[in-house]
Amino acid sequence: MSKRRIDILNRLISKIESHVPKKDIKNKAISKADIGWQLDHSLKVINGVCNIMVKTKPEKYARDFNVMRSVLFPLCYIPRGRAKAPKIVIPPDVILEEELTSQLQEAKINVEKTKSLPEKSHFRHHVFGMLSKKQTLRFLEIHTKHHLKIVDDILK
Repeated sequence: MSKRRIDILNRLISKIESHVPKKDIKNKAISKADIGWQLDHSLKVINGVCNIMVKTKPEKYARDFNVMRSVLFPLCYIPRGRAKAPKIVIPPDVILEEELTSQLQEAKINVEKTKSLPEKSHFRHHVFGMLSKKQTLRFLEIHTKHHLKIVDDILK
């Protein structure tokens, strides 16, 4: 199952990469942020979450029930404008193409690293609770698709 999720993440990273040249495009009717912000934020989340998963102790994983996760994960949906991103994943005011390219390379490596992680590697999300490796990869997929949909809407 993880292999499938990793393949999906790799395709999404490729899609992010294809949008880098459009980083300065904005559409205030869709989002206050430009495409570069959406891409940078997505990459910061992928890299940050993967790095956390690598450092977790699988024996500390404790399965929990979370209503929001139970509803939104099967729908592959995150509502727009509801959550506030943690400071650590908020992009800078000026987003450089070189920085996006660097983060893209890091994301490819980090996603690859998750292949060998134990299934009880985990990540604690402030809304979705404790996520197993499988759930974490699903979260990264849903989150990245959410921001790429915003990018697609900005481009329409």
